[in-house]
Amino acid sequence: MVLVDKPPAPTAPPIQQPGQQSYVVVQPPTLPTGIPIQPGPQVQSSVPAGPWSTGLCDCFSDVSNCCITCWCPCITFGQIAEIVDRGSTSCGASGALYALIAYITGCACIYSCFYRSRMRRLYMLPEDPCPDCLVHFCCEACALCQEYRELQHRGFDMSLGWHGNVERQNQGATMAPFVQGGMHR
Repeated sequence: MVLVDKPPAPTAPPIQQPGQQSYVVVQPPTLPTGIPIQPGPQVQSSVPAGPWSTGLCDCFSDVSNCCITCWCPCITFGQIAEIVDRGSTSCGASGALYALIAYITGCACIYSCFYRSRMRRLYMLPEDPCPDCLVHFCCEACALCQEYRELQHRGFDMSLGWHGNVERQNQGATMAPFVQGGMHR
């Protein structure tokens, strides 16, 4: 048996019906501007995908965070949410919404379990030891502490927030000078 590659079928322009107008869209060529364009801020994690760096019940490995999370979980949640949202929501706004949900419903895990799911997808972490909403419902403080420690383990300084971590990562990077366009006298 011999296999023979067939040449690609020729493509013809579409047949135009009488009375129809045809339009051709021509895009101008893009010229290099000399200014590098990068997508939005990206903080790279130095830790590969895999299991959680600490266990769910390792709360006392970071005693200060454990205390803050026990007495005011909205602070820890706000810090986690700002990093997971990559700066699109602030620590204060997320923490205030968490506190409001906790005040109204008495069950802030309704909100926080979704951030655990987002964080797991972002860093390819296992859903361990049970589903995210169940972890947050049964042990909210432990879940928040574990998420906080995981982000710290991945190189984030939680006190700086997303934008502070991006600035810290980009220290030493140089930017092209701003060139004003047009002709001026």
